[in-house]
Amino acid sequence: MTSLGVRSARIVIAVLGGLLAVLVGTGAWIAAEARDEQGRAGDREAVLLAAGAHARNLVSLDYRTVDADLQRILDTSTGPARAEYVSTAAKLKSTTVESKVVQTGVLRATGLVSLTGGKAKALAVADVEIHWDGSDSPAQERYYRWSMELEKVGGVWLVSKAVQVL
Repeated sequence: MTSLGVRSARIVIAVLGGLLAVLVGTGAWIAAEARDEQGRAGDREAVLLAAGAHARNLVSLDYRTVDADLQRILDTSTGPARAEYVSTAAKLKSTTVESKVVQTGVLRATGLVSLTGGKAKALAVADVEIHWDGSDSPAQERYYRWSMELEKVGGVWLVSKAVQVL
């Protein structure tokens, strides 16, 4: 083989090596983007599930299971929301038990407003039917809409603020 042929072979090998490096780098970048998008999709779904669970917990109270019901509210909250629920739990429990309240809630919808890192904002819509055991009063229907702020705490999304909206 002549020196021209050796030089050409080296150029071809160098070009092919460069192309292979570009392809491997591009493949790694695409795989990393896919993993990131899968993580974001997982977070979006987890935020909506957490907001929905919290909304259901807020509208589902029964005087016979009030301790467990209140615990579910606390378990799905953190920060200022949790502190507020802790401070009002005793009053809510006594009112629920004394009035023999049975609230049956139904989640209607959730929607994601924003998601950035470990913080998110979501909307939740739930309806509730309230009746009082032993009372002749007709059941009442109520409709709730919340704007919720959520934080990822220990890998779990929890509601840090829930504000009713009209």
